[in-house]
Amino acid sequence: MCTDRRDFLRASAGLAGAALFNNGFAFAGTSDVETTQRQQEVPDLIQRLRRMIAGVVPISDDERRGRIAKAQRLMAEQKIDAVYIEPGSSMFYFTGMRWSTSERMFALVIPQRGELAWVCPKFDEERARELIKFGKDVRTWEEDESPYLRVAQIIRDRGIRTGRVGMEERVRFFLFDGIRREVPKLEFVSATPITAGCRMFKSPAEIALMQRANDITLVAYRATWATMRDGMSQGEFAANCATAFRNLGVEGGIFCSFGKYTAFPHGSSTPQTLEEGDVVLMDGGCSVEGYQSDITRTFVFGKPTQRQRDIWNLERKAQDAGFAAAKIGAPCESVDAAARKVITDAGFGPDYKTPGLPHRTGHGIGLDGHEWTNFVRGNKTPIQPGMCFSDEPTIVIYGEFGIRLEDCLYITSSGAKFFTKQSPSIDKPFG
Repeated sequence: MCTDRRDFLRASAGLAGAALFNNGFAFAGTSDVETTQRQQEVPDLIQRLRRMIAGVVPISDDERRGRIAKAQRLMAEQKIDAVYIEPGSSMFYFTGMRWSTSERMFALVIPQRGELAWVCPKFDEERARELIKFGKDVRTWEEDESPYLRVAQIIRDRGIRTGRVGMEERVRFFLFDGIRREVPKLEFVSATPITAGCRMFKSPAEIALMQRANDITLVAYRATWATMRDGMSQGEFAANCATAFRNLGVEGGIFCSFGKYTAFPHGSSTPQTLEEGDVVLMDGGCSVEGYQSDITRTFVFGKPTQRQRDIWNLERKAQDAGFAAAKIGAPCESVDAAARKVITDAGFGPDYKTPGLPHRTGHGIGLDGHEWTNFVRGNKTPIQPGMCFSDEPTIVIYGEFGIRLEDCLYITSSGAKFFTKQSPSIDKPFG
């Protein structure tokens, strides 16, 4: 379930045949900025922004060792003998290793007992050893050899002949299939109880990184909001925000929608230009040491109508109700129920019907923009300290506009707290 909304929106744009900016799908990341703004002037307000990453403290090696130890404890409880992980956020979480995926296997095996092991193409061994901090057992394979056999050897060398191996949720099928053919006596299960069982609960160090990401995002958003002008394209607005993130010292970006297209929860491929009276929705965030922010603000270019104001205030009331329901021990679904009730009681919906709230109220967040677990109907998972979520009940009115307020919260021993310490309104979306 680990996804990144910004990656999703990029993919959606491509699938729709919409080039970024030029065909109207308004997402910009910092890597897009130079080509996008090459021929347009960056507003002075954006140019004056300065880096906000001084004092950022990366996750320590000791904390990662603690994560590995917790994973091994959970594996014992779940009767899982080893976990197989591909490059991605879980590998980074446990080891700090960043490696891209390809058709060649690069993998981490965490056994319930014993030393971690790695599987690596032989020609990449030296680079891998430069980067590996945990575990000295590196099994290499030549181009004409089987990496699946290397995994099987690691498992057997740790005394595992029968039992269960957990597959991290992002493992691609061809890798799983190749491994199971080499160890047919083993049972393969989901490793999510292990990986999510660790990653759902953030440490103070993780919360601090997410706090910084949220602080930076609000500065970038406020500066971008101030650049609105009549006739502005989505691309220009999004590029201004991407430049703001870059000047603030991070990778980040947004997608944005104008007018009636704000009712599309993840945007429309229809090109849009800003006009007086348009509702504007901006949704995105940035990454600090891999940890994500995710904030949505909706406001009006010009003076809001009473209808826009009423729906915005209803959305704020729904978000507040969700936050109030995020109590320790309560099931995650109760947050969705509380936010949805506000919207339904106002005559929208019911359930996922539009006009109304067509999606869950929130998702987990951390190293991935979307990760376990969710504020959604049917999720009985009890809310516990260390969990982090978005709170974002959208009100969708197709043909008119949509309003979404999204702020992320974290659960402390005394209850929920927002990362964003402000009180927005339709007139002052940044407090």
